[in-house]
Amino acid sequence: MQKQSRHPSDKATTSIARRASQACAIVPVVLALTFLAIAFSGVVHADGRGAHYAHGLGGKLGYCTDCHGPSGRGYRGFFVMPRLAGQTPEYLENQLRAFVEGTRQSHNGMIMSRVHGISPSMRSALAEEFADLNPRPYGRAPGGLAERSKQIYEEGIPDSNVPACSVCHGPDAKGKGPIPRLAGQLYPYTIKALTNWGRERSEAANSRVMQPIAHTLNRSEMEAVAAYFSSLN
Repeated sequence: MQKQSRHPSDKATTSIARRASQACAIVPVVLALTFLAIAFSGVVHADGRGAHYAHGLGGKLGYCTDCHGPSGRGYRGFFVMPRLAGQTPEYLENQLRAFVEGTRQSHNGMIMSRVHGISPSMRSALAEEFADLNPRPYGRAPGGLAERSKQIYEEGIPDSNVPACSVCHGPDAKGKGPIPRLAGQLYPYTIKALTNWGRERSEAANSRVMQPIAHTLNRSEMEAVAAYFSSLN
């Protein structure tokens, strides 16, 4: 039987239909890819902002933890570095600003000179980061001072007109607002801070209030309160 030939118009119609079918199949794929491209670009943009922020904050945190320890617990070495972990944000911000303004001096100017490039918003971010940390305290204070130290903290030294530390720093020594946390502070650092009070600190009203108290305490009393703080968490 002879095969019937198709009319040219039929072939054209078939070709058009096939192309239309292929186009319909491609459109959803193109739309899906377009949507993914847009969404991915948004994620990259958001991550880019986050990465930029994290890089800035992470770099500053890294610099701080080089000296103060990876968890902000402080460092016991030739230069004793204080605990920053769990410190009140307002106190930390005040101290950073004091170093920038020169109203608080550091035992090592090269170390603290780096804070001069920290903006107020970055100071706040750093303070919040350290405030959220709560590592175990170092401790390691000499024994035999617990009873005397707790008494000084809770009752003061009436004969020397030294008020109870708990009046300002709270019953748990965790401070509040501009009043610093003392719980967990390193034993040698507390002694150093009390001994040098007034020579290194002049930046705030609470420092001036503390000055006559620090100057009234004798060495054994400083050691006692320092030992008490070092074991608190």
